[in-house]
Amino acid sequence: MKEKLFVPFVVVGDPDYDTSKKIIMKMIDEGADMLELGFAFSDPIADGPTIQLADKRALDNGGCVDSSFKMIKEIKGYSKIPVSLLVYSNLVYKRGIDKFYADASDAGVDYVLVADVPVEEAGPFVEAAKKYGVDAVFIVAQTTTSSRMSLILREVCGYVYLVSVLGVTGARSGVSDSTLELVRKVKRETKIPVLVGFGVSEPAHARKLVSAGADGVIVGSAIVKIIERNLSDKEKMVEEIGEFVRGMKDAVCGNF
Repeated sequence: MKEKLFVPFVVVGDPDYDTSKKIIMKMIDEGADMLELGFAFSDPIADGPTIQLADKRALDNGGCVDSSFKMIKEIKGYSKIPVSLLVYSNLVYKRGIDKFYADASDAGVDYVLVADVPVEEAGPFVEAAKKYGVDAVFIVAQTTTSSRMSLILREVCGYVYLVSVLGVTGARSGVSDSTLELVRKVKRETKIPVLVGFGVSEPAHARKLVSAGADGVIVGSAIVKIIERNLSDKEKMVEEIGEFVRGMKDAVCGNF
């Protein structure tokens, strides 16, 4: 992968369906290379308070799996940008694993990360993903052992989701040396693209990570915070998100 990728994350339906769609379209217009989208869920255990509140806002405004797939179909009609889902297993189980991946494929989803399913237990998910032409994504963290990393790299398709911090999602103040070394280590082990998320929140973080060899960065909480602080002015919300995405894209591409 030659071009470095900027991948924004939002929860589909946050703060409401129509505004969420405008946000996603604005992010595409301002240079997002791929989208990572969350489906509203009541118990998102990998997420910190910022994303938890986004889930609640979406749920309170009728967000569900059906409306989320509908949104993705509409976005794919606007742009062919790749779409990756970050979801939790209860949502998949409730719909049925086979049906969930069939519906994901039909909506135009390219990648699925089921955040609370470890690679050792992911067989049925991987099988359904392959059946419907969706790439399965897994997380590599600083606590991942070498043997487990080897298993993940055998099963993963599309890209490796490298977690930059110990803990849940949320903006952090910096990027640690251990994270940069983990990026280099994973890049030595695979040719699959490595995207770094959790804790990435500003251009300086992005520059450090891509300089260490990451193929791109995923940013969620920093964007969701813009939603949170502009709930009374949705036009300003969309514009601020556009400016943020443009700045992060420039940083990832080295235009700084």
